[in-house]
Amino acid sequence: MRFASEFRKSKRNFLFTLNDAEQAAYFFNDQEHLGNKDNILFFPSSHKRSYSKNDIDNSNVLQRSFVLKELSNKKPKFIVTYPEAIFEKIISKKTLKKNTLHLKKGMNISLDFLNESLFEFGFERVDFVCSPGDFSVRGGIIDVYSYSNQHPYRIEFFSDTINSLRTFDVKTQLSISSIDALDLIPNTSSISSKEERKTLIDLLPKDSVLITMNVDKTVSVLNMLYEKTKERFSELSSTIQSSQHILYSSSVEWINTCKNFCHIILNRSDFLIHETTIKFVQKPQPIFNKNFELLVKHFNSNHKSGILNYILCTNSKQVKRLNDIFQEMDEVVHYKILECPIHAGFEDMESKIAFFTDHQIFGRYHKYKLKSDKIKRDSINLKELTNLQIGDYVTHIDHGIGKFGGLQTIRVGRSKQEAVKVIYGDGDILYISIHSLYKISKFNGKDGHKPKIYKLGSKSWKILKQKTKSKLKSLAFDLIKLYAKRKEKIGYAFSPDSYLQWELEASFLFEDTPDQTKATKEIKLDMESERTMDRLVCGDVGFGKTEVAIRAAFKAVDNSKQVAILVPTTILSFQHYKTFTNRLKDFPLRIDYLNRFRPKKEKEQIYKDLSDGKIDIIIGTHQLTNKSIIFNDLGLLIVDEEQKFGVSVKESIRSIKNNIDVLSLTATPIPRTLQFSLMSARDLSIIATPPPNRFPIETEIIRFNETLIRDAIIFELQRGGQIFFIHNRVENINEVGEMLQRLIPDAKISIGHGQMHGNKLERRLIDFMEGESDILVATTIIENGLDVPNANTIFINNANNFGLSDLHQMRGRVGRSNKKAFCYFITPPINHISNEAQKRINAIQNYSELGSGIQIAMKDLEIRGAGDLLGAEQSGFINEIGFETYHKILNEAVKELKENEFKELYENEESKSNFKDVQIDTDLEILFPDNYINIISERLSLYNELSKINDRKDLLEFKKKIIDRFGPLPEEAEELIKSVDIKRIGSKIGIEKFIIKQDKCLGYFIQNEEDDIYKNPTFINFLNNIQNKSSRAIISKKKTKKGMKLILTVEDIKKIDDLLNILENLIKDSSGP
Repeated sequence: MRFASEFRKSKRNFLFTLNDAEQAAYFFNDQEHLGNKDNILFFPSSHKRSYSKNDIDNSNVLQRSFVLKELSNKKPKFIVTYPEAIFEKIISKKTLKKNTLHLKKGMNISLDFLNESLFEFGFERVDFVCSPGDFSVRGGIIDVYSYSNQHPYRIEFFSDTINSLRTFDVKTQLSISSIDALDLIPNTSSISSKEERKTLIDLLPKDSVLITMNVDKTVSVLNMLYEKTKERFSELSSTIQSSQHILYSSSVEWINTCKNFCHIILNRSDFLIHETTIKFVQKPQPIFNKNFELLVKHFNSNHKSGILNYILCTNSKQVKRLNDIFQEMDEVVHYKILECPIHAGFEDMESKIAFFTDHQIFGRYHKYKLKSDKIKRDSINLKELTNLQIGDYVTHIDHGIGKFGGLQTIRVGRSKQEAVKVIYGDGDILYISIHSLYKISKFNGKDGHKPKIYKLGSKSWKILKQKTKSKLKSLAFDLIKLYAKRKEKIGYAFSPDSYLQWELEASFLFEDTPDQTKATKEIKLDMESERTMDRLVCGDVGFGKTEVAIRAAFKAVDNSKQVAILVPTTILSFQHYKTFTNRLKDFPLRIDYLNRFRPKKEKEQIYKDLSDGKIDIIIGTHQLTNKSIIFNDLGLLIVDEEQKFGVSVKESIRSIKNNIDVLSLTATPIPRTLQFSLMSARDLSIIATPPPNRFPIETEIIRFNETLIRDAIIFELQRGGQIFFIHNRVENINEVGEMLQRLIPDAKISIGHGQMHGNKLERRLIDFMEGESDILVATTIIENGLDVPNANTIFINNANNFGLSDLHQMRGRVGRSNKKAFCYFITPPINHISNEAQKRINAIQNYSELGSGIQIAMKDLEIRGAGDLLGAEQSGFINEIGFETYHKILNEAVKELKENEFKELYENEESKSNFKDVQIDTDLEILFPDNYINIISERLSLYNELSKINDRKDLLEFKKKIIDRFGPLPEEAEELIKSVDIKRIGSKIGIEKFIIKQDKCLGYFIQNEEDDIYKNPTFINFLNNIQNKSSRAIISKKKTKKGMKLILTVEDIKKIDDLLNILENLIKDSSGP
């Protein structure tokens, strides 16, 4: 705070060097919150790790370039950095100016010239701009992600003039705000080493102030880095070796440069002699260890000394928690609340002010936030693994499975249109209108399984579809029947939350994710109702399911009930015991566990204590289902990964479940589509958002290299972490252990594999969990739920031999704490592995973001999820018809049951939209022209999105998005969007098909007089308006085999817009469009 104040007064540049990247990030965040947001800059290293040579981080390079650009301005800046960042030299201001392209609104410059300039600057042309260094061209618009701004730019041309400049959001691809000018800066780290380079300090004005947290530490890091790069440069040619000093700064160079500036050193140093000593009268926030009597005493002492107490907090739950504690203590406490989330509190005796952070008072975790983290998160959103390629199998809900033949332009009468080509058996071809794309989906079946393709019009598909629907209806009937019975069953109604429950939840070290909050609320509502709970909580590994279960368990114990937690493995029982015990240690309850490691005498005592009600929470394997166990008053059963239990155990679980609340947890990534389909039959809670303190796992593909492996392990050990090394060949796994011991002699290494005796293996795994060993060399046994938050580096040897989902599951063993995690896939050279293996490895490297499990192995995980939930027979149906179609048929089956057999059960359920499938057959030209949207996959994606829109508001948003991304709509595209409005109106008045040809429109109404649509006020009003107002629209009746059919006829329709105006006029007096 003192430095922030001095910076504002002095009008000079400040460069503050902290000890490491994390310390610098926290300090940077604090300075932002203390009022320097517009002038403070973060200068990171361009690398992800200091010892790795091929790990340039684009978002960090952007931050460095931004600092370099800002230093060209005369406005003083407060720059925060760390040794690894100042070690790398950067280009000079002169070189930056030479490599900067300045653009402004109204400037005359051709699109072609800008396109060529971007290539020369090293930008890469892509379909969608996702990362710094990308650019794309769409008609008269260029999107470009400069290394000078957090958001990419959208440059719109009118002829050879820049008509508009905007920033846009990577995630949505929509504009954020308009700007008048911009600077396009390339990747400054890739500019030739022949160009002049400077240290960051060299670029500062001579009156700048340097502040270094610890000079000796900085010198030590610079020396270590210089030696590392020296080793790497020694392997290169003599010409390149000589460029080391050009690219990197030695400690000697740094010390000499610092001597030319005003330098404040916050620790005594052997390297720099200080001339003046400055004494600070600030001290850190005292540690109270949650002793609130000490806290109150300290606050009151400060108050008597004239010191103002401020508690810095942005969480209303924590503010209420503090107020409640002080009220309960019946003490007058002098303090004020400030919304300012700094990392560490402090007291300034000179200024008579003291700041205390809520997270330090309560011992909660506090995480910094950097712009570069957001850049990394957003850049993944546009990557899709499921894009349709020509030759892929697709399923049409009405016609069955065929092969995707691409998007094709076809002639319809006097105009051209686009349609999706699907090839069926015997070469039959079906062209699917862009209005009906929601009827097709990519076929997702078992890997390697080729579905059967029938002739177009064959009855086989209809029979298969009907058979599937019949089975699904039967399954859904049974599930809904069970649900109905459970609703009738009376159980124990738990009381509302007590103060202790509230205190438990407020004491959670991390911020709740929205999904955790929602799941907790749903569980509590179930527990507080009279009907017995049977809820399933689904969520990816490490997303906070256990915390939700702890809260449910505590609520039961707070109501004097016992809780049983059933887990599939001995390891998990011990793991949960540790987690629950640590989380609930401040509350008066007893937790114990049962597994085969417990001696017989201890087990007997546990049985007795459970019967006597002395144990509140018992955690165990299938031994908990032992008939000799008698609970005193069991109120809640929590089942972790129920699908992993055998048939006999599941039967025992059902007997325990009788009349008690049941909460099941699973990490199986059941797809959202299936989850929502089954909402009617099961109570489901989804936890899909990762905890805010988590980092994505840094994933690298490497060759087997002892030096790199040694350095990565040393890096992890130096920060107090542990390492997994996966080697899936038992015959030589000991040799791998010996190799690692030779590389790191001081490391404690243990080996585990499935051929070891069970007790010995489990003992070694538990030892690793408890931190008794540093490195675990193991086979894929670790895939099954081993949770070691302190293990944040994993090597997977011969990664090319594993499937996609296996790699994802193993990688998920790390990154389960607030530390950055690293995963190394060790593979042979590219020319020695198959194309399929290369694709798997590349895919998993690209998808290292949190929660990307479903994206990574969509087919495998979707099938597994459905199989676990619905059984093997249903998985068979998925293999025959594809997952998406299976889901559509399941939806239909559930909907029919809810509207018929179980109508009373769902009578209070909100009625769904009456939108029906409306077809449009026209000879008018309605499409996105290829000179407007030139990427075929993008046109297809937009057609698909458009075909699913049934709401006016959504349609207007879609139109706004298209104009923003691609420019003004050509007439054909305008007509296309208006045709969706025609469909929307048609669905409200009961028209199922429009034929718009030869300047005439025929609209065919639903041929079912009992349909609710004919009782709709909109339809009645429409009829009245036709009779009273319309001269161009008439309704006639036509006799068919199924009875009378109503037909709307409208003459003189030259454009879609003509018809839309007439229809809107005819319904405008109704209840609304």
